[in-house]
Amino acid sequence: MTMTRPRTLLLAAAPLAFLMVFFVYPVLSILVRGLAPTGSIDIGQVAATLSRPFIPEVVVFTFAQAVASTLLTVIAALPAAFVFARFEFRGRRLVSALALVPFVLPTVVVAAAFAALLGPRGPFGLRLDQTLFAILLAHVFYNFAIVLRIVAAAWESIDPRLEDAARTLGATRWQAFRRVTLPLLRGAIGSAAAIVFLFTFTSFGVILILGGPTFATIEVEIYRQAVQLFDLQAAALLSLIQLAFLGVLLIAHAAYQRRATVALRAQVRATTTRTPRNKGERAFVGATLIGMAALLGLPLVMLVERSLQTGSGYGVGNYAALAATNDATGLFVPPLDAIRNSLVFAVATTMLSTLLGLAASHVIANGRGRFARALDVLVTLPLGTSAVIVGFGFLVALGSLPIDLRVSPLLIPIAHSLVALPFVVRAVVPVMRSMDKRLHEAAATLGASPSQVWRRIDVPIIGRAALVGAGFAFAVSLGEFGATLFIVRPETPTMPVAIFRMLGRPGDLAFGQAMAMATVLMVVTAAAIVLIDRIRLPRSEIV
Repeated sequence: MTMTRPRTLLLAAAPLAFLMVFFVYPVLSILVRGLAPTGSIDIGQVAATLSRPFIPEVVVFTFAQAVASTLLTVIAALPAAFVFARFEFRGRRLVSALALVPFVLPTVVVAAAFAALLGPRGPFGLRLDQTLFAILLAHVFYNFAIVLRIVAAAWESIDPRLEDAARTLGATRWQAFRRVTLPLLRGAIGSAAAIVFLFTFTSFGVILILGGPTFATIEVEIYRQAVQLFDLQAAALLSLIQLAFLGVLLIAHAAYQRRATVALRAQVRATTTRTPRNKGERAFVGATLIGMAALLGLPLVMLVERSLQTGSGYGVGNYAALAATNDATGLFVPPLDAIRNSLVFAVATTMLSTLLGLAASHVIANGRGRFARALDVLVTLPLGTSAVIVGFGFLVALGSLPIDLRVSPLLIPIAHSLVALPFVVRAVVPVMRSMDKRLHEAAATLGASPSQVWRRIDVPIIGRAALVGAGFAFAVSLGEFGATLFIVRPETPTMPVAIFRMLGRPGDLAFGQAMAMATVLMVVTAAAIVLIDRIRLPRSEIV
């Protein structure tokens, strides 16, 4: 049943107004601030700002580290993708699930883990935490699961008999891979690489913490110029540069995907995986799994180990110190308050984004024409926009509203909801579209009122999808760092901000508390993801 236009507009009003006020308006304000700081476009002033030597240096480094991070991630993950696509071994599903853990962790937790592993207090006794090596390794750790999941899924769909036929015709194993398998994987590898490049190009928390004063991406430099140096025009112009590059990247990725598509007739196969047949295969699988354990497990183990290490040995002293106010942390409140604040903000974000997401999902799933499609695009746009740009846009734009929300803690769940809203919509829309409208018609024929139809048919089906979206919103809010760092008040820090502040303070106490806080954030985030995974949707409810 198609919704009438008045009902469509009524349901769309809240999410549309939310996005226009808190996303479109701040981003447009940055455009104005960068190009016309005095009210009219001054090309000379813009050119003078762009000619500063630090701007091209930051742009070049942003591209260089993103390219290097992407290449290293693809190289590191391809052997694992081959193992999971072709071999069956004990614990395969568990290892596959554990490999996803680093990707769902907040960036500050990843940075804290590598600070524990590579910092001066780490097991190697070297100061590697403020080097390009640390940045690249952290990016590989964080994005490994993207390449593994995407490429392994594509590899598993390729009939291994194609390579066997090439080997029969005299090709070596490498020639068969390069000439047969690689062309078929090119689209998947390109898609995974594009996602990794996008994440590393907009990297903020990892580089801000591990890069120190030496390294800065465009994201980090926007923060420095706006918050530390108060040069809003330079920050705005850097934001424009980043938005332009992101647009070009998305267009180039779409064009590449069209060119890289290779047609291959689908074949029905029971499975493409098998147990290793000889010592060489067993050794390769074992070495790959050991390498994965070292890359993905060692930083997290070191994070927990450092959180338990105190001046008198191992214990829970760092965790106990989170309840007390001390000068070592650089916070105005006890670190324990940051945990409470993050949970409160996460609950508020979950409620706000779920309500807005359900309304938007109803319009997108049941609406017709350009309006529904435009709302779908608008809801998704914040995912492709830097959180730093959003946070900076709040500082620039929201002071002109009737109520200055920049001094209100309400702005934090609002900012978090911009990022969480697309997750709710993506979880709910497919379920709404898959619902059989004949159920509504049959219920109405039997005398059910609209409220009864909604309560007895819609809620049981849509409810679980909404819970999945709400769970993602909760996890996203817990780990959000880029926008929060711009707008957080000193008396209401979140866990990521508290970790960042404590890592920037000297002394073993502050470092130990940062490790303890990061471990708490890791556990809470992982628990949220586990709960999401336990909410299973029936096949009939998924498109």
